Amino acid sequence: MERKSGVLMHISSLWGEYSSGSFGKEAFQFIDFLKNSGFSYWQVLPFVIPDECNSPYKSYSTFGGNPYFVSLDLLFKDGLLSQEDLLSAKQGTPYFCEFDRLKNERVPLLIKASKNANEELKAKINEFIEENIHIKAFCKFMALKTANDEKEWTEWKTKEYSSEIYFGWCFIQYEFFTQWAKVKKYANENGISIIGDIPIYVSFDSADVCYNQKMFLMDEENHLTDVAGVPPDYFSEDGQLWGNPLYDWAEMEKDGFSWWKERLSFALELFDGVRIDHFRGFESFWAVKGTEKTAKNGKWVKGPGMKLIKVFNEVKGDKLIIAEDLGDITEDVEKLVKDSGFPGMRVFQFGFLSMWDTPHRPYNYINNCVAYSGTHDNNTLLGYLWETPEDMKRKVMQYCSCNYDRWNEDGCKAIIKTIMASNAGLTIFPIQDLLGYGSDTRLNVPGRAEGNWLYRTTKEQVDNINKQEFKELNELFGRV
Repeated sequence: MERKSGVLMHISSLWGEYSSGSFGKEAFQFIDFLKNSGFSYWQVLPFVIPDECNSPYKSYSTFGGNPYFVSLDLLFKDGLLSQEDLLSAKQGTPYFCEFDRLKNERVPLLIKASKNANEELKAKINEFIEENIHIKAFCKFMALKTANDEKEWTEWKTKEYSSEIYFGWCFIQYEFFTQWAKVKKYANENGISIIGDIPIYVSFDSADVCYNQKMFLMDEENHLTDVAGVPPDYFSEDGQLWGNPLYDWAEMEKDGFSWWKERLSFALELFDGVRIDHFRGFESFWAVKGTEKTAKNGKWVKGPGMKLIKVFNEVKGDKLIIAEDLGDITEDVEKLVKDSGFPGMRVFQFGFLSMWDTPHRPYNYINNCVAYSGTHDNNTLLGYLWETPEDMKRKVMQYCSCNYDRWNEDGCKAIIKTIMASNAGLTIFPIQDLLGYGSDTRLNVPGRAEGNWLYRTTKEQVDNINKQEFKELNELFGRV
């Protein structure tokens, strides 16, 4: 891999006036920050509607765009919203996402905007929807959910839906993808590539399952026989019971994994590369009976392996695919990642949990890997240092050539420098680590349902990052 570096920051963490980050001026300003700091990549989390716990890893559609990212300023500029509408949507705090407000107010506001679309815009929206069958199915699904009091699709009583609500969702999706295309174009013109994120699984209550039932392991009454999760690990002693439907891989293979082919192609149109979450699930996946309360009593079941990976390689062209190979990794998983040719992941915070031969310690990084100070599931670097036992912390600081007495002041920068100096082809740093923030800004704690995904930054905070310092580091280690 060519030596580069980037920053992990989800769109919802961007500053702005309207409760969540958007595809407005904030996104363009962040791209300017990346360019001026010598970074070449911007990594984001999934762009889908988050679930009831605000997680973007479980959604009503793997193809549908998150309404919260649509820029209200741009809609106002186009005459689709009034000044009063903008004022009503302003946030109460700049420091975290106001998801409760968004869930209650944002979609109705965007549907209101859709009613102001002129005939020319309506024609563009209808053309866009007809060209994107999965987005069309998603819009229909959301209109039907509204008509059925937001119940799961298995409990729907009516198949009739409001044309106004349906068009409102079509409008939202058109604006989402149109606005994003301009952001991506600006990023690419300024030397910034964008990495998206593909969750391996989808939600049961989704257009993906509703309209593709034969692709999932369900009985005749649409009850899930087995669900997804991971066994006990570093993050959780009970494992993680995700509850997602599991794929019927034998059924999917019959048509050459066409749904996965369409899913990856769609993602690679939106981004310059993608991270595939829980990549090890393609080799073997943890299957838990639907009646279980934790993930402890699951079992490993073989996945599609290289049959599916060959399809991915046919689709990807010269785009980047990152294999998230963290967790319970076996020799078979390691072989699958190696045979795929995709770079795997290394996480510094895992580098001192075991002996010297761990792949997560920087001197063991190979070129064909993506090295992170931490992921969205980890503590921030400063939070990690605060919670690390003293003997291990001394070892970490010694490894990074940092005076132990100054770990609180200099530890984060020393770790970032150490990762940049490694052999890893691509290094990625969460924005909180560039800011040197503590665990109160952690994005997600796996296994905890509440209080996650809320973190936002402010423009002032990002403006105060020493861009010249990071540009010099990128230049020093050949990452520009």
